[in-house]
Amino acid sequence: MKYENQPQIARPLGQWLGEAWQANSPKFSQQTQLVVVPIPLHPSKKKQRGYNQAALIAQSFCETTGFKLKLNGLERVRETKAQYVLSASEREKNLAQAFGLGRDFRHHNPNTQVLLVDDIYTTGATGKSAVQTLRQAGIAVLGLAATAAALKDQQTKNSSAT
Repeated sequence: MKYENQPQIARPLGQWLGEAWQANSPKFSQQTQLVVVPIPLHPSKKKQRGYNQAALIAQSFCETTGFKLKLNGLERVRETKAQYVLSASEREKNLAQAFGLGRDFRHHNPNTQVLLVDDIYTTGATGKSAVQTLRQAGIAVLGLAATAAALKDQQTKNSSAT
């Protein structure tokens, strides 16, 4: 989707993620003050790619679940290296303080719970950094939903191959 310029793949991925969420999280209804925040790209990366894959997935997820989307809940304030070329420890350092509070949360509702959405979960470094930014602002984070997760064996092979 993101490396071969196929943004249309995000729609069915977001719908599938939303259906999986509904099937496995029945306690959360549309009345729950849950808002969805996609993991942001740095503006230069978004300009280069033309879209944020996590935002497209999150939009489709929200269309399926009925949850409110906050496209600007977070912003990427520091340009980072591509994660796939880094080891687990390098990923965490790469993302330290990479996010800031976006304009959607500058006047947030403290009773709001956030669900972060990303395209892929590998080591958790991206989510950890995003959660830390939101929690420092007093915003509760329910968790992170992703459309794919890297297998541990593949991570090791990929890290040692680069």
